[in-house]
Amino acid sequence: MNGLRRSPKSAATVLAVGVLALSGPGLAVELPFKARAARAVYDWTGFYVGGHWGYGGGSFGPGTNSLPLQGVFFPHGPTGLISGYQVGYNREFANHMVLGLEADASFTSPADQAALAQAPAPFNATLDYVGTLRGRVGYAYGRWMPFVTGGFAWGHTHVGINDGSGAIIGRYQPGWTAGVGLEFAVSGNWTAKLEYDYVDLARQAYDLSGFGLPGVNLDPRIHLAKVGLNYQFGDTLWKPAAEAKTAHPESNDWTIHAQTTFLPQAYPAFRSPYAGTNSLPGGAQLQQTWTTTAFLGVRLWDGGEFYFNPELAQGFGLNGTLGIAGFPNGEAQKAGAAFPKIRPQRYYLKQTWGLGGEQEEVTDGPNQLPGKRDIDRVTLVVGRFAIGDFFDNNAYAHDPRADFMNWSIWESGAYDFPADLPGYTRGAMVELNRKDWAVRAAFVEVPSQPNSDILTFKTGGAVIEFEERHTIFDQPGKLRLGAFVNQGVMGNYRQAIALAALEPTRDINDVMASIRHVNPKYGVYANLEQQVAQDIGVFARASWNDGQNEILSFTDIDRSLAGGVSIKGSYWGRPNDTVGIGGAVNGLSTAHRDYLAAGGNGLLIGDGQLNYRSEQILEAFYAYQVTKNVIVTADYQFIANPAYNADRGPVSIFACRLHGEF
Repeated sequence: MNGLRRSPKSAATVLAVGVLALSGPGLAVELPFKARAARAVYDWTGFYVGGHWGYGGGSFGPGTNSLPLQGVFFPHGPTGLISGYQVGYNREFANHMVLGLEADASFTSPADQAALAQAPAPFNATLDYVGTLRGRVGYAYGRWMPFVTGGFAWGHTHVGINDGSGAIIGRYQPGWTAGVGLEFAVSGNWTAKLEYDYVDLARQAYDLSGFGLPGVNLDPRIHLAKVGLNYQFGDTLWKPAAEAKTAHPESNDWTIHAQTTFLPQAYPAFRSPYAGTNSLPGGAQLQQTWTTTAFLGVRLWDGGEFYFNPELAQGFGLNGTLGIAGFPNGEAQKAGAAFPKIRPQRYYLKQTWGLGGEQEEVTDGPNQLPGKRDIDRVTLVVGRFAIGDFFDNNAYAHDPRADFMNWSIWESGAYDFPADLPGYTRGAMVELNRKDWAVRAAFVEVPSQPNSDILTFKTGGAVIEFEERHTIFDQPGKLRLGAFVNQGVMGNYRQAIALAALEPTRDINDVMASIRHVNPKYGVYANLEQQVAQDIGVFARASWNDGQNEILSFTDIDRSLAGGVSIKGSYWGRPNDTVGIGGAVNGLSTAHRDYLAAGGNGLLIGDGQLNYRSEQILEAFYAYQVTKNVIVTADYQFIANPAYNADRGPVSIFACRLHGEF
């Protein structure tokens, strides 16, 4: 995946579609994401914008070796899961006929690595995305509108050569589309839809003779099934439809929120007398990441809630997220993509049992339904989530979309938390909460081997955390203490070094891969947050793991100390701005550093040799609130001894983060 590259023009085109779909209306009006009771009669006239999620299938023609893309709940296929955006306009006439025009873009899933390993081929073809511009003809029947649709389609395909070179050939292909659907007015602003579309793209010839392979013709014929939500604006984008309609009581039984984050980072050339496979290149570099996430939640019964977070991610971390243990971009996944890729990042059931007594108010927010709950309670979460959703939280350093960006500042660096490449896992979490303390524990899946995208319960990971809440001179604070153990397929550093010494001609990385079996990794962390004055807080983290076996999921850190200060802008008349200054010192066990010095590669680092020093990081940022929904952040990071190597660096990294919440 790291070899996949696209022209800036193509990436910018896809980004523009996403920003238009999500950010555009958010900048024009504050979206009331609360649901209103549906009306008996609904006026379909007006502009709308929304998103969709679903599943696709089809074929590219014989001999094309279509890349198996993740279906998660469904079988893998040429598209796998899909997700994207739509924008359009409807006009309802007196006879209840509705005519409309809609444009959309649908993006496909990442590759299913397990299926791909079972059927290797000399090349694989895949569909990156498909866009359509369609007319719609419907009939309004109360709150329902069945419709037919059809029009122009286009898509981007590519063929990847599996000879180790990472070579990719890409093409745009025009075509046509037709479909049917049913839309339903959920509220004064919101409609939901079910839709089926057939997409037929023109045949495209790929010449693979330069790779010693026969040519192939890609003739995509795709079936897409979608579930979507639309937000209706009426005839003027700056005046929501709800303002012209009768107000209805709000419902607390469902919630919708979204975020989008665009994060470019760059660094100038730095000292680099040598480099290895996983080294940060010494020449200057610019990369960007972009994510868009929907946070959907519904109350199923008293105390029972379900949450679903489909997410589109595009772009690459610096050097494909390689070269620095305390990596500077918390949005950078370990599997980048030139076009947005859809993953159902979270889907979990949450059950809360109140124990009686005092209650607290819960505000509406991402993955949080509004209402009241008992302070004394037991909570059970089952499904797919990120460990960081519930563990190692910190009010001042925990969200790379809003505060510090460096991995070893917003998370305990030596906590090798179980996760796939984007940082999520599956399992269960249980929590007992009291007014002054809480204890929580989880048992979850781990990757099938280091840095794998395949999760398994054959081994497993567990974590337990105690949280204490206190006040010091009337200022609130929290202390969290955690311990973890993973059982995963990992190699042992000392064993790999010893075997490589017996066979000097054999690469130590090949040796490590050959000796992997189920091994433990365990460790501890401490996490403090403390308000010291109104709108001023400090934080500190310390973490350690045993450092004898390979890192399984997170990053190449065995010991870490981090801390900093966060100041709100109320002191200079901008209460929603934030200034943050933090730092981290990361280290390795003796066995780990000896392995890297012998030419070994870790998850993120590996210079081929090593003049060991601790990795030292300083980060400072200013987050400026542009509107209620949009924040722009300027960020600077100074990294001494990147990848623990005193022979290379230091590196200065500059970033400008654009973040929207709706």
